[in-house]
Amino acid sequence: MADKRIGVVEDHESMVLGVRAMLDDHPGLSLTASSDTVAGLLAQDPQLDLVLLDLRLADGSSPTANIDALHAAGHAVLVYTGAENPYLVRLAAKVGVLGIVRKSAPVERVVQAIAAAADGNPVITTEWAAAIDGDPDLDAVDLSPRQQEVLSLYASGESADRVARLTGLSTETVNDYVGRIRAKYAAVGRPAGTKVDLYRRALEDGLLPIPERDR
Repeated sequence: MADKRIGVVEDHESMVLGVRAMLDDHPGLSLTASSDTVAGLLAQDPQLDLVLLDLRLADGSSPTANIDALHAAGHAVLVYTGAENPYLVRLAAKVGVLGIVRKSAPVERVVQAIAAAADGNPVITTEWAAAIDGDPDLDAVDLSPRQQEVLSLYASGESADRVARLTGLSTETVNDYVGRIRAKYAAVGRPAGTKVDLYRRALEDGLLPIPERDR
């Protein structure tokens, strides 16, 4: 039987080497493609049975968008990540990943999870279940792509005038977007009355990268 072909999207080279070493010791699994971005992996046009995906990448990409792109290319996804905030894990679960395995898990458990997911089986872990069921205050907010763009710029520190110039909108429209964004967060019990609050919400929802010191 041919080896299951595994791809990895991970921006720390040492982690990729670690995955390769783990799989080298287990016949039936082979790391055949890797990249530090989803776009980079897909550009290789790999034939894969499974992609291991880190939720937080240096390019600041959204976990949801990354998973959607991998699914669109026909790849099953298993989240392989560190201590992420539970909301991002819940986002990943909602868009159909096969499970989540922690980088801190024992090697044998990681390999078992990869093997199961490569066969198309869900990987149910205590951490994943807790993340999905917990944190009721982190309900999803239905922001349009334009609202996400405005939030990511405004919450990162740009003024409304600057956001207007970057997006081609008027300052009045930007301020209207910000007001509507705040209202949407407030409606699900996640208040965002200040710019600091908006920054936190953008981090929670994967619209901004976690600062390097927090990784």
